[in-house]
Amino acid sequence: MDAGSITSLLAVAIAFAAPLIFVAMGELISERAGVINIQLEGMMLVGAFAGVWAAMASGSPAIGFVGGAAAGLMLALLHAVLCFVCKAEQVVSGIVLNIFALGLTTFALKPVFGPSAAVAAPTLGNLSIPYLADLPVVGPILFDQNAMVYVAFATVAAIWWFLTRTTAGLALQASGEAPSAAVSMGINVPRVRWMAVLTCGAMAGIGGAQLTLAGLGAFTQNVTAGRGFVALAAVVFGRWMPAGTLLAILLFTITEALQVRAQLVGIAVPYQFLVMAPYVVTVIAIAFFMKRGRAPASLGVATPDH
Repeated sequence: MDAGSITSLLAVAIAFAAPLIFVAMGELISERAGVINIQLEGMMLVGAFAGVWAAMASGSPAIGFVGGAAAGLMLALLHAVLCFVCKAEQVVSGIVLNIFALGLTTFALKPVFGPSAAVAAPTLGNLSIPYLADLPVVGPILFDQNAMVYVAFATVAAIWWFLTRTTAGLALQASGEAPSAAVSMGINVPRVRWMAVLTCGAMAGIGGAQLTLAGLGAFTQNVTAGRGFVALAAVVFGRWMPAGTLLAILLFTITEALQVRAQLVGIAVPYQFLVMAPYVVTVIAIAFFMKRGRAPASLGVATPDH
């Protein structure tokens, strides 16, 4: 490939990364607090659905993102009630809610969007940053994206700062590492975990809305195509750290951008193999690197009672 093709490919990879960043950063917060959210795929899916619906109804992509966040938040609330109130096992609750989200969005697709489901919602356009977008190579890659791409990458830095430089971030980590000790120090672990799960839901919903409102402009059945599970894998690959999680996401999206380009240039390989390539890379990466990381010590452990 020539330099122009590489620049274009990397710009696409950065755009593809934004939905996964929102979802994975939300999961990072939740898991650091000790709660597993297997239903990231479901939260992303309802966020994508509600984002398109709200954007179409209001004519504003911004309202679409609010709708996506609200939908993800509602599914996260259901997960929190099942786990914290009804004492359901977290992984089982997540699996059930993934199935529920897929069924709900599939059932509502035609009633909400019509028989063709092809009505386009308003989408985000690119926001070029003056001067920076004109820089050679890095300009088109990093500084000629839609606004939510910039927000996604800023979120990585913000969460790193929150976890390592704030009292609330340290309390959240204590809730996931040693909840009984955290309670003895005066930390309200149940409240911390509730807030972490709800934050994860809202961010996953935003990630779903980003998937549909940053280019597609429409919702299709199972539009997330497993990206919620990729975000979950990225958190593990990244050793529950923001920077490592971002690198894992970029590995996936660069591979995804490569397979899209390979299809466009007509490489003589069945497209099914190209489509599954990013997921294969993710599985291989997890197989090699998972043992090197350490999950929060109380991840998945029931919330201690006061």
